Amino acid sequence: MTPEVALQKREQVIRDGYCVVDDILTEDFLEELREESERLIAGHEPPPDVRYQGQHVGVRGVDNLIIQKLLDWEPSRCALEQMGFGDFESTGSIIILTKDPEEPALYWHQDWMLWNDPMSCSPWPQTMFVSYYLTDTTVENGCLKVIPGTHLNRIPLHDQLVPAHEQGARFIEEDHPIMFSDHPDQVDVFVSAGALVLADARVLHSAHRNLTDQRRTLILAWHRRPMTIPDNWEGDIPEIIANRDPNQDYPGSRIPRELLK
Repeated sequence: MTPEVALQKREQVIRDGYCVVDDILTEDFLEELREESERLIAGHEPPPDVRYQGQHVGVRGVDNLIIQKLLDWEPSRCALEQMGFGDFESTGSIIILTKDPEEPALYWHQDWMLWNDPMSCSPWPQTMFVSYYLTDTTVENGCLKVIPGTHLNRIPLHDQLVPAHEQGARFIEEDHPIMFSDHPDQVDVFVSAGALVLADARVLHSAHRNLTDQRRTLILAWHRRPMTIPDNWEGDIPEIIANRDPNQDYPGSRIPRELLK
């Protein structure tokens, strides 16, 4: 990326909660990841409570050389550095997520788990998911949907959602009128194979149903930075963060309460 493009991507993540970085994976490595993901999926029987995520295969880098190669992938590290996110580190594992033919949509949710912590108010991202797409995506095969800005601003949908994942959303019916709805502000995120999507864990996102006869696969990795003010942050610092007690124990919560305005 040029410095100008890197700045645009950084500003998009901060403003909208996500961005797409094209051509991160080489063709050879892309094919290697396709073959390895299919090998890991083969014979895997996902439990019924993750049917909206499709195949849901977790792999640690220390257990798989190809996955560790992805976690150490230099073009990804360079992209993060160029965008000013060089203090983000991988958690050391990935999840292979799919939409098989005719599989249902993924419900609306956000993935931040520390809504009692004042750091929830940070104008910069603290935790990001990094999704490597192994296939091109369209509405028809289950592309990502994002509602820009919802990592920083509450909308009515926040108060209508069933809490994410194991706290309720995995057990809803496929015809839930809110969880699988389209939203007037949503963006369908189309990507090409070999691209990655960076997204703030707090942003509301979901995915369309796969209406095609081909599997749509991505590899998701989580990246986190220290619970501190970034050294390179030049914007305003919310008072609640400036006064945050780093030694206090803030109970985890998936539910955005009063800290999301």
